[in-house]
Amino acid sequence: MPTPLPEGAQVLPDAEAVARAAAERLLAACAGSGRVAVCLSGGSTPKRLYRLLAGPDYAPRVPWERIHWFFGDDRAVPWDDERSNVRMVREAFGHGLPIPPSHLYFIPTDQGPEAAAAAYDRTLRAFYGADRLDPARPLFDLVLLGLGEDGHTASLFPGKPALDAVDALAVAVPDAGLAPFVPRVTLTVPALASSREILFLVTGAGKREALTRLDAGEDLPAGRITTEGALVWLVDAEAAGV
Repeated sequence: MPTPLPEGAQVLPDAEAVARAAAERLLAACAGSGRVAVCLSGGSTPKRLYRLLAGPDYAPRVPWERIHWFFGDDRAVPWDDERSNVRMVREAFGHGLPIPPSHLYFIPTDQGPEAAAAAYDRTLRAFYGADRLDPARPLFDLVLLGLGEDGHTASLFPGKPALDAVDALAVAVPDAGLAPFVPRVTLTVPALASSREILFLVTGAGKREALTRLDAGEDLPAGRITTEGALVWLVDAEAAGV
């Protein structure tokens, strides 16, 4: 039986097709000549996307010099730790891409979760150029998100205080909702929602239950993410149950 999907969800054959569709949407988000702000996600499907962007099919088409790369969350571990999203992105992008070092905004996890969250909050506001977000002027051009089997997204877990943060753009998550059980830093719902486009990448049969619960109206973190812009779900056939 097919999995109930969010309205307008695109069902694609497999994780590779999801990554390629996401790459095309990222290129579309870079149209024009101004600076572009992209918020990255952790996980296996985004990693596949990042490798595609760095590969021969896409690297020549990406305006690397104009893109500013942010992180939706990370674990409070050193950047060279195998659990770090920074390490994952670095390995996926590889070497040789013309990314200005000042355009990579890593969460300073070496400071500990509370201090790192406060520092990243300041970084986001400084980049935005104002203390408060204006719905008419989004912080990001594109936000990449995944869907956990428990319905979490970024490091916003069911029942955790970070989910209800209103004024902060980044907060500490002392107790993770799943393994590895290390503290984290996450962008908040208002920060992630401030985007011209939000792209959920959902792959694998393990995501079917979460999609079903979202369709039933259960209050899951991923369901809290809304935007004045476009909210797009790219779902592979396994997750869609087709």
